[in-house]
Amino acid sequence: MIKQLSFTRHEHKILPNFRQMISKAESTEDVKKFFVYTAIELFGNIFEGKMDFEYEDIALMPDSDHHYKVSKRLLSLEDFNSAWNNSDLPVIIDHLAESAIHRYKHLQKHPEKTDAKIKFP
Repeated sequence: MIKQLSFTRHEHKILPNFRQMISKAESTEDVKKFFVYTAIELFGNIFEGKMDFEYEDIALMPDSDHHYKVSKRLLSLEDFNSAWNNSDLPVIIDHLAESAIHRYKHLQKHPEKTDAKIKFP
């Protein structure tokens, strides 16, 4: 029987800040950026500096089925791949992506909220 790792305690550490950032997002690009920053923070907490994570390692993909994409570079790293395939890490990223997509769609439907925050001289 394969042992399943759980990273929910790491998820609970990053969720409050993620929710706050997402709620303050002023544009769809902010939502994408906050999703990436939070995922990188989560990965950093889980792997405790054993590997470096880059902005391009994960992306929010609003129009895809999974709503996010993990880079081939990350999936090719043995430690990351093992954690990805033997833990709840994909489920946690799914949760983050779902929250981000919800806010993304809201901002997309209401562009006036973004436009109202842009100040013209």
